[in-house]
Amino acid sequence: MEILLIIVSAIFVNNIVLAQFLGICPFLGVSNKLSTASGMSAAVCFVISFSTLVTYLLNKYLLLPYNLQFLQTIAFILVIAALVQMVEIVLKKMSPALYQALGIFLPLITTNCAVLGVAIVVVTKDFSFGQSAHQLNLLEALLYAFASSLGYGLAMILFAGLREHLSMNDVPTAFRGVPIALITAGILAMAFMGFSGIA
Repeated sequence: MEILLIIVSAIFVNNIVLAQFLGICPFLGVSNKLSTASGMSAAVCFVISFSTLVTYLLNKYLLLPYNLQFLQTIAFILVIAALVQMVEIVLKKMSPALYQALGIFLPLITTNCAVLGVAIVVVTKDFSFGQSAHQLNLLEALLYAFASSLGYGLAMILFAGLREHLSMNDVPTAFRGVPIALITAGILAMAFMGFSGIA
């Protein structure tokens, strides 16, 4: 039951972009087209999941035993930067079109605070389910990270679909571009707030 709560909570209730406001820059910047948003979502999903695995193990077996928690943020940033470079190399070889479409936003995954935010939340936050509060074990941490990245991807794809639909409508001049995008993001965040009673 706790695993189901972790998944539902990470995707809908505590959505990393709509509830915690992490990763807003790529959320607004890459969501003009559905194809680019889905590609970015897949890249962020891989980086969040894999970086959480590596940072969790790094924290548990190196930083905590040797009292090096003060290096946590720097170590996590280095791990994330290395993983983003790997994703960039793989995308360049396997999908040049997606690589070109993502452009500058692919290197920006390195500075995407959603990736670093999930890694830090997993190792520092006490999660409470029912009466008990505890740190996540490795399986729960990976599920939380994967569910968080799915929630990020879901929000980004929904937002991209809404923006594509808006581009075909007659939006008043004062609201065109970023203003209507922010209003739409706010309405989407309010829609996700409807899930807050679930978990």
